[in-house]
Amino acid sequence: MAYSIFHVPHNDKREEGEGFTLLELLIVIGILAILATVVVLVLNPAETLKKSRDAQRIADISTIKSALGLYLTSVSTPQLDNTSGNTTCKGGSGTDKIYYSYPSDSPGAPITDATLDGGSGSVPAAGQIANASKGKVDGAGWLPVNLTGMTGGAPLSNFPTDPTNTISNAAVVTNSDFVYRYMCDANDVTFEINAKLESVSYTTNPDNKLVNDGGNNANLYEVGTKLTILGTEAGNDF
Repeated sequence: MAYSIFHVPHNDKREEGEGFTLLELLIVIGILAILATVVVLVLNPAETLKKSRDAQRIADISTIKSALGLYLTSVSTPQLDNTSGNTTCKGGSGTDKIYYSYPSDSPGAPITDATLDGGSGSVPAAGQIANASKGKVDGAGWLPVNLTGMTGGAPLSNFPTDPTNTISNAAVVTNSDFVYRYMCDANDVTFEINAKLESVSYTTNPDNKLVNDGGNNANLYEVGTKLTILGTEAGNDF
């Protein structure tokens, strides 16, 4: 077979040890970049984290509700605020209180908002406890119910707090603050616990927890034995 003097034989197979060409590397990098973008768009890490925190909030206050339900059925004279006569509950003989999981010695605390409404006839005060005691279940925690005297012992080892547990402005508490709220009613010995949710998954249809919980506040997730103790938003408050 004759060859032109200008023809150089070429082996189509890559020589052993020969690297990729610049063009090939650019193509691979481009494909990886596209795949990474698709993964971020599909998984949405920020939304995933929000949904994870919301799932914890939903589980937390559901657990608290169950524990308080057991408490109500196991004691003869329930004290939903750890006082005889439930004096700080709505309708009690003392000053109504909304209890918060946000500790009194946290940055920006204590809460000084003087216009909390809580759905009460009078302006409630804010109930808070120091960080070191916030989880206690002996009546000294952020949620003032003593579970330790129950038959068989306390169903919880500690009262959970919001995974973020923040209040933006202690002088103006709003529905946007990521903190658990608790209030009780002395008239019928009932209670309500609220939490702020943040994920799109749990705050829009078809699984909108805020409007499908049976409560009276479409800005908060509400559980309890009476979901009208804590009021709806009035101005910046709730």
